[in-house]
Amino acid sequence: MTKTPVCVLGLGLIGGSVLRAAVAAGREAFGYNRSVEGTQAARFDGFDATTDLTEALTWAADRNALLILAVPMPAVSQLLGHIKDVAPECPLTDVISVKGAVLDEIRSAGLLDRYVGGHPMAGTAHSGWSAGNERMFVGAPWVIGVDEHVDARVWTQVMELALDCQAVVVPAKSDEHDAAAASISHLPHLLAEALAVTAGEVPLAFALAAGSFRDGTRVAGTAPDLVRAMCEANADQLLPTLDRALELLTEARRSLSERTSVAELVEAGHAARARYDSFSRPQIVTIAIGEENWREELAAAGRAGGVIRSALPVLDSRR
Repeated sequence: MTKTPVCVLGLGLIGGSVLRAAVAAGREAFGYNRSVEGTQAARFDGFDATTDLTEALTWAADRNALLILAVPMPAVSQLLGHIKDVAPECPLTDVISVKGAVLDEIRSAGLLDRYVGGHPMAGTAHSGWSAGNERMFVGAPWVIGVDEHVDARVWTQVMELALDCQAVVVPAKSDEHDAAAASISHLPHLLAEALAVTAGEVPLAFALAAGSFRDGTRVAGTAPDLVRAMCEANADQLLPTLDRALELLTEARRSLSERTSVAELVEAGHAARARYDSFSRPQIVTIAIGEENWREELAAAGRAGGVIRSALPVLDSRR
């Protein structure tokens, strides 16, 4: 079976890695990047890429390629305007770390019927084409949206791309993804920034810093504009998560002040980490894409920790 061509719009860490992985999997692929430096670097490494967005979208439209939005959230609206003008019939996904905000932009652009949200849970604190690699997603969870509007055929194309990148697919609703991402991605960024700032105010701290500080502040090395984009676009979900973290820290401070103890927070955190370490990821195998209630069944399976490791069967349907 011929694999769907892909057109990656944005060749930074994640987009560049998707382009590499897609080509390694035998797909015809093309990339767009606004910066000349990133595009030239991709070309130097042997990939087809351009700084001309119209050229990239025309290439995609001619092949009915899967478009992959891989730009920061503030750039999405303008990009969608060009897509609507040049390649409105192409299937569309993204690799952006918030889903609700992207969904709103897609709906406003009138492209909802061709869109399935995506988010590979992988990356580093580095950015740009040179930071990527074709094995970035091996074994990583790749969230694929199962919102009510989702078309089975487009969903299948996005699933096949994620599996080609050697990720494991986690089906999820957009709002549930954003709530989870607030707690396991966006909050850690803010905590890392706070930890780095706090240590930076203690004269001897950097001289003594070792593994726990390095690991705790790793994501503080991420470009500030990227951190702002993901956190601010998910403010509705991040605020209650941040409130809960502050509540726990405030209670730990009170306990330390009054009883010289942080036992409650430490023990609860240790137990939660242990649950994570033993968390199982059963394979989803009994659901067919396009069958009755397939989106709800996939969302429930993903909520329970289920993942897709090999392509699910597809019914000849557009439910």
